Amino acid sequence: MNNQLIFKKKVGSFGIEIFNFNIKNSDHVYLLKELLDQYLVIIIKGTQISYEEQIELAQFFGEPTIAHPVVPGNKNYSQILDVDGAKGGKNAKWHTDVSFLENPYSVSILVANQIPEVGGDTLWADLRTAYEKTSDDLKPFFNKLEAVHKITPLAFWGEPFDSNLSQEQILKLYEDSKKIIPSIHPVVRIHPKTLKPSFFVNPGFTSHILNLSKIEGDNILKLIYEHTFQPEFVLRHKWEKNDIVIWDNMCTSHYAISDYGLEQRKMRRVAVKGEIPFGNHNIVSRNTEDPLKSVR
Repeated sequence: MNNQLIFKKKVGSFGIEIFNFNIKNSDHVYLLKELLDQYLVIIIKGTQISYEEQIELAQFFGEPTIAHPVVPGNKNYSQILDVDGAKGGKNAKWHTDVSFLENPYSVSILVANQIPEVGGDTLWADLRTAYEKTSDDLKPFFNKLEAVHKITPLAFWGEPFDSNLSQEQILKLYEDSKKIIPSIHPVVRIHPKTLKPSFFVNPGFTSHILNLSKIEGDNILKLIYEHTFQPEFVLRHKWEKNDIVIWDNMCTSHYAISDYGLEQRKMRRVAVKGEIPFGNHNIVSRNTEDPLKSVR
């Protein structure tokens, strides 16, 4: 058996596929951090890992979190979120995982258990390159902005809301989501490791920009989104069973395409606890109940 790693770049600015990866090989695992900083999205092909190994892989990047702040996790593994399209596990909207928290996830790891024959692809957007390719005249303005992120009413689970959850379950998720305190984040975030800036807003959870009128803020967000989600900054992944995708949740957004009808699409995700984001001009993230928290 050939144990040499094989790499294949996905798109121009980010994303890489890895073949012949062995989770038991420490050299292979240690390489992942370097690759993640460079490529933001790592797709491991042809490697099957258990629930325990997925959690161990997450521990390599930091402290695994509970499955989700609102959605119940796997009954046997509290760190694992089962993402079942038939049970509400859809989010056909651009988002960065749990950006409504004061310290959103740093890394997410998703494994494909069962995929539809056609459809169910996932898109990732490179928020780092999108910022880099922004006009130099606009960057100083964006660098000063802050935005509010919240789980509800924008998306307490995802869109579309066509699932087999009962009305009682849906209402419970909604009520639980209302208990999550919204957060304030810099519109441009500095990566804590690479120190590279990236946009840090998303249509799923960003409600508005602080200190601007609704017309001004909505149109600035619209400008950022239209720029960010250009095809040049987007990777599209067609899943195969047992695919493992690791992504930097600090400078990417993603979109799970809901085009597979009644076919089964089942994934499982583990996430890593992140640091409190910071940006330029000493901007530091905080929750909305502590809006005057001292700057970094």
